[in-house]
Amino acid sequence: MAKQTKEASLQITGMTCAACATRIEKGLNKLEGVEEATVNLALEKSTIKYDPEKVTEKEFEEKIHHLGYGVVKEKKEFAITGMTCAACATRIEKGLNKIEGVSLATVNLALENATVEYNPSDVSVSDIIARVEKLGYGAHIKNHEQDAVDYREQEIKKKTRKFIISAILSLPLLWTMVGHFSFTSFIYVPELLMNPWIQMILATPVQFIIGWHFYVSAYKALRNQSANMDVLVVMGTSAAYFYSVYQAFLANGDLHHMPQLYFETSAVLITLILLGKLFEARAKGRSSEAIKKLMGLQAKTALVLRNGVEKEIPLDEVVVGDTILVKPGEKIPVDGEVIEGNTAIDESMLTGESLPVDKSIGDIAFGSTINRNGFIKMKATKIGRDTALSQIIKVVEDAQGSKAPIQRLADNISGIFVPIVIGIALVTYMIWLLFITPGDFGSALEALIAVLVIACPCALGLATPTSIMAGSGRAAEFGILFKGGEYLEQTHHINTVVVDKTGTVTNGKPELTDVLVAENLSERIFLSFIGSAEKQSEHPLAEAIVKGIEQQGIKLREVKEFEALPGYGVKAKVNQKEILVGTRKLMDIYGIDISQVLPVMEAFEAEGKTAMVASIDGEYAGLVAVADTLKETSKKAIHRLQNMGIEVIMMTGDNERTARAIAEQVGISKVIAEVLPEGKAEEIKNLQASGKKVAMVGDGINDAPALAVADIGMAIGTGTDVAMEAADITLIRGDLNSIADAIIMSHKTMRNIKQNLFWAFGYNVLGIPIAAAGFLAPWVAGAAMAFSSVSVVLNALRLQKVKLDK
Repeated sequence: MAKQTKEASLQITGMTCAACATRIEKGLNKLEGVEEATVNLALEKSTIKYDPEKVTEKEFEEKIHHLGYGVVKEKKEFAITGMTCAACATRIEKGLNKIEGVSLATVNLALENATVEYNPSDVSVSDIIARVEKLGYGAHIKNHEQDAVDYREQEIKKKTRKFIISAILSLPLLWTMVGHFSFTSFIYVPELLMNPWIQMILATPVQFIIGWHFYVSAYKALRNQSANMDVLVVMGTSAAYFYSVYQAFLANGDLHHMPQLYFETSAVLITLILLGKLFEARAKGRSSEAIKKLMGLQAKTALVLRNGVEKEIPLDEVVVGDTILVKPGEKIPVDGEVIEGNTAIDESMLTGESLPVDKSIGDIAFGSTINRNGFIKMKATKIGRDTALSQIIKVVEDAQGSKAPIQRLADNISGIFVPIVIGIALVTYMIWLLFITPGDFGSALEALIAVLVIACPCALGLATPTSIMAGSGRAAEFGILFKGGEYLEQTHHINTVVVDKTGTVTNGKPELTDVLVAENLSERIFLSFIGSAEKQSEHPLAEAIVKGIEQQGIKLREVKEFEALPGYGVKAKVNQKEILVGTRKLMDIYGIDISQVLPVMEAFEAEGKTAMVASIDGEYAGLVAVADTLKETSKKAIHRLQNMGIEVIMMTGDNERTARAIAEQVGISKVIAEVLPEGKAEEIKNLQASGKKVAMVGDGINDAPALAVADIGMAIGTGTDVAMEAADITLIRGDLNSIADAIIMSHKTMRNIKQNLFWAFGYNVLGIPIAAAGFLAPWVAGAAMAFSSVSVVLNALRLQKVKLDK
């Protein structure tokens, strides 16, 4: 039995630098049953792949808490209906506690409510309601006003409050410091502020109340045999503070003997670090704008018909099977099947196509698209995390939370960064104390503090993930979904693009154009057999044949047996007769002579049509030809790729003549035709063996093997789920221009990451020696450290403004 692997996502609080992320990552990876755990500092999120038989989500949370950090939880209260006794409450409670992602659920029979604490990344409100209803009871959210406020907003408010208080207390100390310089001696400084005890009174709350979380974080890091940025902050500011306290007591109240005090150094440092963290938090919030925009597309409520009564309910309370009423101009709330009415729906937010799509009974409507002009009833088929938009959001979140290979270098350095900095600081202190200013404890202390506070592992930790977040988010706005950071990185290496023909270069909506029937057979009987056989196939060509036959009013027959023969055609039994429809090769395999129609087939194929031969009970029966139309943007998109220096190859299962006719129309010179699905994967391997970095672009089930083998697989979003599952990138809009857009976004993101890493490394490489040499006052070093990580995040945010020239 294959081992079951699950994936959990946890939102983490309390991380301050790359060392924190590395420590959590190492701690989680040490747990038995964890296959891979990654922590993204910019997103403050951990993604864990694990064996549920060996480890649970609760153990992950306990480990994170033990390491000194927190996990974000949501808590909601549900009204439960249908309970009659304590056994009901117990049953619901047990059922809810078994849901993956629910950490605690309690049910109160007297109040008829359930309180559920859960991880919003793993479970949704609709999942909880669905579980209660599956158990035979009813549930809805009790208090919508109690919904949790975004924890990021709460964190920003908290940081703002602490900074303001710290700044108010530090400002008088900064005043005394400015008055120390000879060139600022004209600035009046009140005598009261020069009093050591007054300075201590101002500095102490900043050091131990405002800055207490630095001590807590540093203690937890050291307790777990690690070190983070907070260790550097605590060491630097504590050295300044306690030395000043020592000097104040040494002066023994003699105000005429002014001791060397550094209260302003510790207080101003903490204030500047808080300011930097506040800016960083705000900037990091902006880096997830893409997710917010996508979530903003969702409807907030749905009008449902339950027990004959129309009722408007929150989107979270919609369940599969609900009948939903959608009026003209409204958003479709969830994915569902139209069961009554006709309309046109604007699906541009999903496909990029501006023209509305006609929908009637039996068609699927997607959540968050807009109903333009008709009133419809639909049955909810996919809700919550299963809707098309939610799946898109999940892909973007997964990409933003993943790690690109280039990040490993920064991770390795950040793991040993703090101990090295502490070592450099201590060496600097000894050199100053023994050689540069012998016996001058104050000067040596200033150099030590400057080295400790200018070092910034944060910039290193944020350099890659913020760029990945911004780049993948911006790409999503263009309809390009990267499944992970590694694919965003690898795509810029692509130099060869292989495109499928049907549904990729062409619209994939061909039409039946020609019918040629054997002399001894009527056309209507022939088409009835052919249409019946092709009815079971998912191939666009089969759909075109069936549609063309049905439009002629020909009734299709019952099919007893059906077999799809990928790359060849179909085989079916209709009215006890064996029907074959497909390529020349299919006819050759079954020994059917089609020599008499070969000239006609070749003529059709020279016109860009696809000709298929049919046989009935082993005898040639006729021929049908289907023509597909080119996508309007295909020719321009392929020229665009070629102008970028990328070789474009068309690969198809269609015959050589038809493929070349289509290829010539769009400007592709190299064609690989008549390839079976497994052969497509082999052709990709051959190209890779010749040293090419290959991207495969396709839309059908038959493209899945090649998509999986290619360096980068790109699935056209209008294609099949199987193709999208096998691909590394989904091009939602079905426009070949998205191929070039994806490569360009990869190039721009990688350039941005390299800029960030250069400045992050360069900042530390230059800053630490300058601080050690005594050229930076501690407060200047603190300001530089605080704003280094902000500059990295702001540089990454430039990716959100990228424009792509078509």
